[in-house]
Amino acid sequence: MNPPARPNLLPRRSPWLFHHFRNYVRKYVASRFHAVRLARDGFQIGPGDGLAGPLLVVVSHPSWWDPMIGLILGEAWPERIHFAPIDVAGLAKYRILERLGFFGVLPASSQGAREFLRRGAAILAEPNAVLWVTAQGKFVDPRARPIRLKEGVGHLLHRASTGHVLTLALEYPFWNERNPEALARFSQPIPMNSPDRPNTPAAWTALLEQTLESNQNALAAASITRNPALFTTTQSGASGAGGLYDLARRLKSTLLRRPYTPEHGSVP
Repeated sequence: MNPPARPNLLPRRSPWLFHHFRNYVRKYVASRFHAVRLARDGFQIGPGDGLAGPLLVVVSHPSWWDPMIGLILGEAWPERIHFAPIDVAGLAKYRILERLGFFGVLPASSQGAREFLRRGAAILAEPNAVLWVTAQGKFVDPRARPIRLKEGVGHLLHRASTGHVLTLALEYPFWNERNPEALARFSQPIPMNSPDRPNTPAAWTALLEQTLESNQNALAAASITRNPALFTTTQSGASGAGGLYDLARRLKSTLLRRPYTPEHGSVP
């Protein structure tokens, strides 16, 4: 007798739908933000980043925009497949996410914790997978300290045997333009199979809390400078004040035969 087939614990994912949804997100974010920027002094992700095996990205959670910014940043890993947990109530509101690699979990419940661990372990068994987790479990201001993460991420890493984990800090400050900036910074990756890896779930959680807090502090220091040279612009977005003000500036540039740039701080 053949053994029973193992259930497929990987979330459903349509590559075609994922591609078109990311195109939509890219345009949507561009219309709401001045730019998406990645800190230069943080880890630079991409095909040549040397990260072999599955990845776990622990993301700070200051805003509703976090998954969309993660989706844009994830384009640096074109060959990887992306997954993320979401509250079952949120998944019920946005059913399309079920076909984009999201999977529902019940927050603050033993059933939800078990489901997260089962699904997370299956994802991290795939060598080209990325699991994005907002492990704070709720919206938290980027200045709030100390950082506290849910214990599930520590249990997941305690069970993992290969790959890397890194944190992603996010902020959405207003600088000099009408629209805010979306700022991001990756920490240095931590190998899951390092000889000196934490030996308990609690130790893993504590390490990630320290790493994410340091990462958020570094991003905050760069954000305060309002200096775009400290960042790589991943995506440009909307500029200028709009309306009659920009129309007058454009007309003035034409009359003076000067190049027109819509940024508020530019020469008209």
